[in-house]
Amino acid sequence: MGKEVNGVSRSRFDMFSNSDEAVINKKLPKELLLRIFSFLDVVTLCRCAQVSRSWNVLALDGSNWQRIDLFDFQRDIEGRVVENISKRCGGFLRKLSLRGCLGVGDSALRTFAQNCRNIELLSLNGCTKITDSEGCPLLEQLNISWCDQVTKDGVQALVRCCPGLKGLFLKGCTQLEDEALKHIGTHCPDLVTLNLQTCSQITDEGLITICRGCHRLQSLCVSGCANITDAILNALGQNCPRLRILEVARCSQLTDVGFTTLARNCHELEKMDLEECVQITDATLIQLSIHCPRLQVLSLSHCELITDDGIRHLGSGPCAHDRLEVIELDNCPLITDASLEHLKTCHSLDRIELYDCQQITRAGIKRLRTHLPNIKVHAYFAPVTPPPSVGGSRQRFCRCCILL
Repeated sequence: MGKEVNGVSRSRFDMFSNSDEAVINKKLPKELLLRIFSFLDVVTLCRCAQVSRSWNVLALDGSNWQRIDLFDFQRDIEGRVVENISKRCGGFLRKLSLRGCLGVGDSALRTFAQNCRNIELLSLNGCTKITDSEGCPLLEQLNISWCDQVTKDGVQALVRCCPGLKGLFLKGCTQLEDEALKHIGTHCPDLVTLNLQTCSQITDEGLITICRGCHRLQSLCVSGCANITDAILNALGQNCPRLRILEVARCSQLTDVGFTTLARNCHELEKMDLEECVQITDATLIQLSIHCPRLQVLSLSHCELITDDGIRHLGSGPCAHDRLEVIELDNCPLITDASLEHLKTCHSLDRIELYDCQQITRAGIKRLRTHLPNIKVHAYFAPVTPPPSVGGSRQRFCRCCILL
């Protein structure tokens, strides 16, 4: 192969003959043309490759294919396409999204891993034919959400070969158990983001290993993991002080005791999803208001023990005036208009959810809007039950129920 010029071999440039009469090819150096092509998307590159022989060489040069998202072509992408891409791009490829590409299986991933060893971000979200794979030592982020054939064996091979993983998305990988989490905790000390939503078989045992081995963890989602208890919140508080995002929706065994430990140790918390953590009370909000000054988003939907007093503490806490942006209070039956009064000094508050808060009134919302005119309020007011019919028994249902 000839001498390289800016990463492209001279032999490639030799393919540009004088017979190519296009003005742009005559006026611009081939290195500059290659630079221009580097800004084009996948579709445009493919179209350019069909213009002429010289443009085909430039458009299909591996340096132009460092970031590829094939989601828009998911129905057409088969394993051989991924294999061809990996062979053409080789070490140039850094980011690849195969989200929704149902035709891609293990064989294609095996070829990909052999050719693209510099890959840093790989999304296999929804690639249900994928089982267990390995072979990309520089990989930093991997999304294999809803790949429900992945097991602990695949996770073990992955983390042993990719010790630099920083983001791992395993949402909906329903076969994973605590043994898989132990491998992650042992081999991924740099892990920052972990999503285990609806991995319903995992328990405290596996997650505690994660907390003890991944001290840099900043974002954890275990929503729908109903087996976990306060032991996880204690482990996070003791081992992961940088935690910023915690999603524990539908984890009904968590209590005020665990959230107290968490709040007192994780002062950088910014987003918390506590939906259907049905045991928590105002005590949790008091601790968050005192110890978590950076809190921006808080979901308390279906936390039926929360009262106006808890919202009062939150509204007077350090996060309230400049930080708090979203609060969700759907189906909190003890919340009244008094809570809206406590939130009127939250100047950054952008959205509040109040569906099925039966003690909230239109008048209360109107008063809130006088202080926060740009706030988005999502609420629902049930139709008024009609009076009993004349001379008959009292109707059992409101008008909308009768229509239904």
